[in-house]
Amino acid sequence: MAEPQATPKSKVIEWIKAIVWTAVAWVLLTTFVVQAYRIPSPSMERTLMVGDVLFVNKFLFGAKLPFVDVRTPAVREPRRDDIVVFLSPIEDSMLVKRLIGIPGDTVEMRQGALYRNGKALVEPWAQSTDPGWSADESTRLAMRQMQLPHFVGADPDAYLPDVHQWGPLVVPDDSLWMMGDNRDQSRDSRFWGLVPRRNVRGTPVLIYYSWDPFSYKPFPFLSAVRWSRVLTIPR
Repeated sequence: MAEPQATPKSKVIEWIKAIVWTAVAWVLLTTFVVQAYRIPSPSMERTLMVGDVLFVNKFLFGAKLPFVDVRTPAVREPRRDDIVVFLSPIEDSMLVKRLIGIPGDTVEMRQGALYRNGKALVEPWAQSTDPGWSADESTRLAMRQMQLPHFVGADPDAYLPDVHQWGPLVVPDDSLWMMGDNRDQSRDSRFWGLVPRRNVRGTPVLIYYSWDPFSYKPFPFLSAVRWSRVLTIPR
């Protein structure tokens, strides 16, 4: 017996079902598992370059449900030296930085060298392109006001931090201290303070595309691809 022929109406219904299921799968995937993120600034160079496009694992640290302040259970908590994507604590934008201090850590910088719990850090990923950089007085006063509640140094009254000289500071509960790998091109926890744990959104797992937006080639999105960075894992 011949199979009944599909009517135009049934074909339309099947197409609608396929589109709906695809949309649902995409929403679930981008909400709970992975999402794309493009690097817009040089704050993480050389680890992440302007023009890198990443897949971000949202599931690892617990995915935030849309429209509500609820998260899925985390596979693990963020660890020291993780690269973390998070919601800025001062504006509605997503940032990516290196996790320097977790709750209970004492962090400080002495003449550009970073210390955690009294030990100098070995950071092959970090760079300082302007070691003589100093913030203006108003910025330093704002840094002092933000940092002073967490300061555990000998003379709080005289404390006046600068970009390469600050701390020691103790990271409080449910907070993280974030810094860019490109220390002199990064606005980070030195300037705007601690990141609440609830602001964490994920960690990069793959650079799936990269191009040089500063290239003079025509259509750099296609002609200035950094092939050596495509399908690499950021560390």
